[in-house]
Amino acid sequence: MTRHDGRLADQLRPISVQRGFTRHAEGSYLYSSGNTIVLCTASIEPRVPPWLEGKGKGWVTAEYNMLPGSTRPRKPRDRGAKIDGRTTEIQRLIGRSLRAIVDLTALGEQMITVDCDVLQADGGTRTASITGAYLALHDAIESLRQQDLLPNADAAPIIDSVAAVSVGLVDGVALLDLDYQEDLVAAVDMNVVMTGKGRFVEVQGTGEEATFSEDELHALLGLARGGIKSLSELQQHELSR
Repeated sequence: MTRHDGRLADQLRPISVQRGFTRHAEGSYLYSSGNTIVLCTASIEPRVPPWLEGKGKGWVTAEYNMLPGSTRPRKPRDRGAKIDGRTTEIQRLIGRSLRAIVDLTALGEQMITVDCDVLQADGGTRTASITGAYLALHDAIESLRQQDLLPNADAAPIIDSVAAVSVGLVDGVALLDLDYQEDLVAAVDMNVVMTGKGRFVEVQGTGEEATFSEDELHALLGLARGGIKSLSELQQHELSR
């Protein structure tokens, strides 16, 4: 099938990355996947949550938010403790994904919070957030290393990379990296999070008033694996610059 934007079935949307987008966060990236744009910032605090105090381990957590103008119609701001269920689910997913590739003991008793703020949404905001969040986290931990603020200079807190992508079945065809228009009509929608070494962190797959076979599942996972391999290579290229 021909996709509405001219991409092949196994083709990612164009990716662009702007490093050091803000001044104050230790890690900061403006990450764009097609028309989805996310600002990912990583900030360090010399403390850990109360339940981790004195245990010699650090913590990595995440917050996710869609700015009011990121969608049409306008999305109301979350106020106080009133955070919608989708936001809570996504920020927990981002946090789990990042902690999967961090040695918290090597981080020491300090906390890194990665904020993912969606400036513009066109599908795949959670997967773009995870992929950009890894870059911001990497730079934050590198700043700790350069300042000699890690408990063991020989132990690297980051043990792998992590990236995420969506896949889905549209008109019976497996597609990689769905935008909003494709996601809206997908019979099956799946978000896949994997490490750079090819290990799964999380797979979220749902049939939207449809079912899918084991062969279709394998096809979707194969597409996701190829897409994440490309994203991991892009991450490493950006970090090596």
